Amino acid sequence: MSCVAATFCGRGSRGAGPLPAVVVQKRLGHSLWSWFERRTALGVRHSLAVVVRTGLCLLLLVGFVDAAQQLRFCLHSEPRTFNPLLVDEESGEAIRYLTAGVLVRVNRKTQALEPELAVSWKVSEAGRAISFRLRDGVSFSDGTPFTSADVAYTFRMLMEPATHSSTGDAFRSGEGKFEAVPEGPSKITLRFPAPVAGLDRLFDQVGILSATSPKKEMAVLGAFRVKEHKPGASILLEKNPNYWKKDASGRKLPYVESIRLDIEQNREVELLRFQRGELDLINTVDPDHFDQLSAKAAASAVDAGAGMDSEFLWFNQAPGSPIAAYKKAWFRSTAFRRAVSDAINRQDIARIVYKGHATPAYGPVSPANKVWFNTALKAPVYRPEQARRALEKDGFRFANGVLRDREGHDVEFSLMTNGSNKARTRIAAMIQQDLKAIGIKVNVAALDFPSVLERMNRTLDYDACLLGLINVDLDPNLQMNVWLSSSSMHAWSPKQANPETAWEAEIDSLMQQQASQLDSKKRKAAFDRVQELVAQQAPILYLVNKNALSAVAPTVQNASPVVLRPQAFWNAERITTKERAN
Repeated sequence: MSCVAATFCGRGSRGAGPLPAVVVQKRLGHSLWSWFERRTALGVRHSLAVVVRTGLCLLLLVGFVDAAQQLRFCLHSEPRTFNPLLVDEESGEAIRYLTAGVLVRVNRKTQALEPELAVSWKVSEAGRAISFRLRDGVSFSDGTPFTSADVAYTFRMLMEPATHSSTGDAFRSGEGKFEAVPEGPSKITLRFPAPVAGLDRLFDQVGILSATSPKKEMAVLGAFRVKEHKPGASILLEKNPNYWKKDASGRKLPYVESIRLDIEQNREVELLRFQRGELDLINTVDPDHFDQLSAKAAASAVDAGAGMDSEFLWFNQAPGSPIAAYKKAWFRSTAFRRAVSDAINRQDIARIVYKGHATPAYGPVSPANKVWFNTALKAPVYRPEQARRALEKDGFRFANGVLRDREGHDVEFSLMTNGSNKARTRIAAMIQQDLKAIGIKVNVAALDFPSVLERMNRTLDYDACLLGLINVDLDPNLQMNVWLSSSSMHAWSPKQANPETAWEAEIDSLMQQQASQLDSKKRKAAFDRVQELVAQQAPILYLVNKNALSAVAPTVQNASPVVLRPQAFWNAERITTKERAN
C-alpha cells in the first residue's frame, strides 16, 4: 500500500541564473550592431548584419534545444528513500519508476508484460521458480557492469525479513528458504519457498541494485539518475548516460536531458505554475482543478476514466497504541466499524468532493479491474438509521444527539489525514458531518504528511486515519503488504506476530493461497473471499474510487495518460517538449 501523499512542488523556476535566451540575443545583437555601425561603412555593415542575424538565429536554435531538454513536474511529498527496495509511498515510487531498472515491465497502456533488463524468462516448478536470461552489454549509471550477481544480490536483500520491504511481501507465498542461483553472468534462476501466482508480473516493482558499486542505490539502470537533491525543494534527474534502450530508429533514449521534480504541498500553486507554463504536466489532478483547467484549456485536461486508486479510512486497533482502552474496544468492534461505514454518504463524497469524477467504492478492488473485482459484492448504501440501530444493539446509547458507550463515554474520536490534500480534508469534513447525525463527534486532525507517517508507523498515536491506496498493477499480489497481518503496512494493526483475529488468519491464508495457486479460477475464488471478508469485517472503510485525471501542457509531445500509475509520465523516456515561451 502506498499512502497518497500531500502534493509537493517546490520553488519556482524563475530567479537568479542565466538570462533567458531571447534577452541574451537582444542584448548581444544590440551591442554587436552598435560596434559595426561605429566601425564599418554602409556596404560592409549590410554584409555583417547578415552574419549577426545568422548568429541570432543560431542562438534562438540553441535556446530551443535547451528548452526542449527538460521535463518539469511536481512530486507530492519528499521521498523517504532512494532505495528501490524500501519504497512504500507515492513520491518514492515515482523516483523508482524513473530511475530503477527492472527485469520486466508492465506496459501501463496495454497492461502487457514486456522485456526490460531480461530478454526472456520462464516460470517453472509449478510457479516456485523463474529463470531469466539477461540483456548483455548493460551497465549501471556509474559504469559498473550489470550481471546476474546484481540480480542475486537484489533479491537476497529483498527477501531478507530484516529489510522490511513491502515490495518483498508480494513474493512471500510460504515458509521456507529462498534461493538465487546465478548460472553465468547472463542467466539466473530465482527459487521461492512455495509457488507464487502471477510471479513474472511482480518483477515490475523490483528495481535492481548493484552488488559492487560504491554508489550503492544511487547507481541505477533506469532511464534517469539522481543528479541533485535539495530536501524539501526539488530533485533533479539527469539522463542516464549508460541507459541501454533505443527507439525504433536507433536513437538513444530518453529524449529529454533531464527531469526537474519540484516538491510542492499546495496543489493550487502546482496548478498555477502549470498554467503559467512552468510545469509540463501534473500526474494527478484534483477534480476542482480539473474542472478549472477544462474551462480554460480543455486540451490540457485528460480524464482517462475510472481508476484503480481508492480513498479510505481505518481505525487504530493496534494493541500497543497509546489510545484509551475504551476507544480500542469501539474500534475492535465489527458492529461499530460497519455502522460508521453505513453512516457515511459516499455518493455525496463522489458528487461534491470529486465533482462527479469518482464512484463509491465497493472494497479493495475497483470495479474498473474487470479481472479481479468481486461482482457479487453489494454496492455501499447510505443507511444512517440502520447504523444507529446497529450501534444500540451493540450496547451504545443515543440520547440528546450524543452517542455513548455502555460505560457512559461519549463516542468521540480524531480523524487524522494529510492537510495538504484538499480533497481529503473535504472528505474528513463530510464524514464529520455524517457521523454527527448518529451522535458521534469527529475531530479532524489535518497534519503534514511526515507527521501522519510518524504516527502511523512509529508512535501509533492516533484514533483513525484517512488516506488512499495506490494500485500500480491489476494483480492482487501487489496488495499482499496490505493484507498479511505480519506486514508493516497492515494499517489497522501492523506487524502482528500472529493473526489477532480468526478473520485476519483466514485472510492471511487466502492471500497466501492465491499467491501460490496457478489455477486462475481458484485464485479468483480465493481473492473473492478476501473481498467478502473485508466487506463483512470492515477493517478498512473504502469510500470512493477516483477517476484518473491528469494535465499535459501543449508543449509536451508523446504523453498519453492512462489509468495505471504513473498515469502521465509512464513513458517518460519517450516524452519530448517543444519550445516554451519566455
